[in-house]
Amino acid sequence: MTDDERAIRDLVATWMKASRAGDVAAVLELMTDDAVFMVPGREPFGQEAFAAAAQGLRTVQMEGTSDIRELQVLGDWAFIRNYVTVTVTPQGAAPLRRAGWTLTILRKGADGRWRLARDANLLAEVK
Repeated sequence: MTDDERAIRDLVATWMKASRAGDVAAVLELMTDDAVFMVPGREPFGQEAFAAAAQGLRTVQMEGTSDIRELQVLGDWAFIRNYVTVTVTPQGAAPLRRAGWTLTILRKGADGRWRLARDANLLAEVK
């Protein structure tokens, strides 16, 4: 495994850990300022909308796993194909489980750090 591949795997693990902890600021540090997210049923959105939605999830308990199935580094750009499962449990409510594929494009910054630049998230509810 190359240093870049290890750094990208660490980024994904850090994202999952920060998400479980409800640490929105830490998650935002893992993405580029111009990050774009695509999810079913809505227009693509950026970091500001991501942050607003994440703030709304601060009172839920979240658990998740990430299984990177493909990782390719192409200079200062990389992509990962990932299978993600997430269980969100709102206070006083039943857990909601979602699972599915993501395709994420990452960019290496001038500081040498990898960050999420684009993400297509195809998670769907699992019953």
